[in-house]
Amino acid sequence: MAEELPGPGAAPPPGSPAASPPGPAAAASLPGSTVAGLPGSSSGGFAGGLTGRLTGLVAALRAHGLRIGPGETVDAAAALEALGVADRERVREGLAAALLHQESQRTVFDPVFDLYFPLGVGGPDGADGRDRESGSEADRQALRERLVAALAADDQALLGQLAGEAVDGFGGYGSSSAGSDGWSSYQTLSRLRPETLLARVLAALRAGPAGQDTGEAAFTDRLEADEIRRRIEGFRERVRTEARRRVAERRGTEEIARRAVATTAERVDFLLAGRAHLDELRRAVHPLARKLATRLAARRRRAAHGSIDLRRTLRGSLSTGGVPMRPVLRRRRPARPELVLLCDVSGSVAGFANFTMLLVQALHDQFSKVRVFAFVNRIDEVTDLVAHGAADPAGLGGRIIGEATVTGWHGSSDYGTSLGEFAERYLDAVGPRSTVFVLGDARTNMSDPNLPALRAIAGRARQVYWLNPEQRAQWSTGDSAADAYAELVDMHECRNARQLSGLVARLLPI
Repeated sequence: MAEELPGPGAAPPPGSPAASPPGPAAAASLPGSTVAGLPGSSSGGFAGGLTGRLTGLVAALRAHGLRIGPGETVDAAAALEALGVADRERVREGLAAALLHQESQRTVFDPVFDLYFPLGVGGPDGADGRDRESGSEADRQALRERLVAALAADDQALLGQLAGEAVDGFGGYGSSSAGSDGWSSYQTLSRLRPETLLARVLAALRAGPAGQDTGEAAFTDRLEADEIRRRIEGFRERVRTEARRRVAERRGTEEIARRAVATTAERVDFLLAGRAHLDELRRAVHPLARKLATRLAARRRRAAHGSIDLRRTLRGSLSTGGVPMRPVLRRRRPARPELVLLCDVSGSVAGFANFTMLLVQALHDQFSKVRVFAFVNRIDEVTDLVAHGAADPAGLGGRIIGEATVTGWHGSSDYGTSLGEFAERYLDAVGPRSTVFVLGDARTNMSDPNLPALRAIAGRARQVYWLNPEQRAQWSTGDSAADAYAELVDMHECRNARQLSGLVARLLPI
C-alpha cells in the first residue's frame, strides 16, 4: 500500500516527533533524522533525512532561478521544526512563506515541493506498475464513473486516490519485466479525458433539490460550470504531480525537479513563451521598471562627477608643489538621453517586442524623448499606441497590427526594406544624443539585408544596440543576417526577461 503523509487536520501518529511541541533540542536533532509519517524518510534516497529533503528542495528552486539565500534556508528549517510533518499542507505553506518572495513563484515551488515531500511512495496498493495488464476499456469507464462522483462531491482525498490509480493503470509505458519503464501524464489524461465529464458532473449536481426560478438557475448553472472546470483542472494537475513523483522514484528526484518542472516566466525563452507566460511577464513590467529605474539612478549618481579635468588639476597643483593633491573633475551637463526603438512585430518575435516596448514605456521618465517604430516589411511610428498601451498591455500587439502600417503586400518580415524606409522617412528621429535599440531575430526571408541603411542609422546615433531573441548558435543560419548586422552594430543575445533586464540596466544610456 502506498505510504501516505497525513492530510490537513490529521492527528500525528502516537509517539512521533510531531505528537508533542518541538523542544530546544529538535533543531539539533534535525540533520539525518527520519520522521514518522513522511514517505521515504528513511528509504527515499535522501541521505540527510528531513534535512536532505529541505536542502534538496532549496537547491532545486535555486536551479530554477529563485533567489534563496542562507537566511531563507535557516528560516525554512525553523518553520519545519515548528510545524512538524503531521500536516503536509501546513508544511507546504510554511516553507513557501519562508522561501518565496513573490506569489508568481508558487508555480515553480508547488511541483518541486511535491517531489521532495511527496504524498506517498510507490503505486496504489503497492502495485508500482507490476503484474498488471494495460487498463481495459471497462477499467477506464469504471474509473470515469468514480471520477464523476468524486468531482461532484469535491472529495479531495478520493480525487488524489483516483489520480494515482489513473497513472498506474493508464500512464505506464515500455516493456520492462519489473513493470513500466516510466509514466506519462499526457498518456493518462489522453485516455481518461476528464474534460469530457463536465456535463455528467453538472447532471449529478443538478440531481439535488430544485426550486430556483429560471433566471437564478441560469446564473447558478454558469457558476457551477466554472467550478467544475476548476475541479477538473485540479484533477489534471494531480495526475501530472503523480506521474512526476513516480518517475522521480525511478530516475532520481533531482533530475526530474530540473527537467520536468516548468521554470519561472522570466527564464522562459520569448520565442517559446505561451500566453500564460506572456501574461505573467506583462504583469511584471512595472515592478521590473521600478527596479531598473533605481539601477539607472545609481549609475547616474556615480557618473555625475565626470572624468578628471587634467588642465584644472595641474593648475591647482601649483599651490602644493606640483603634487595633484586635489583632483578636479569635469562637471557633467545634466541632460537626459533620447531613446529610439525599432521593433520587429512579426510572428513569434512579437511577444518579445511587445514586452520590451511596454518596459521602455514604463521607463519613459528616465529619458528626454522616447520614439517607438514597429515593422514587419513596412515601418511606422507607434509611439502613441505604446503610450496608451499601458492601460491594456495584452491588446498592444493587436492594435499595432490593426492601426499601424507595418505590412505591405505580404506578411513576412523584411528587414532590408524596413530599415531602408526608416532611413528615408524617419532618419531625423536619430541624433547625437540618441541611443537606438533594434529588436528582432534578423531573419530576412532571403531578401536584401540593406546594410547601408543600418550603417546610415549607426552613423547618426550615439550608439546602436541590436537585441536578438535567438540563441547565438542560430545566428546566420538559414535566412538570418545576424552576423552581417553584428559587424555594424553591437548585437546581444536576449532570449528571456532575465537577460533583457540585465541588458537594459547595463546598456541604457544615462
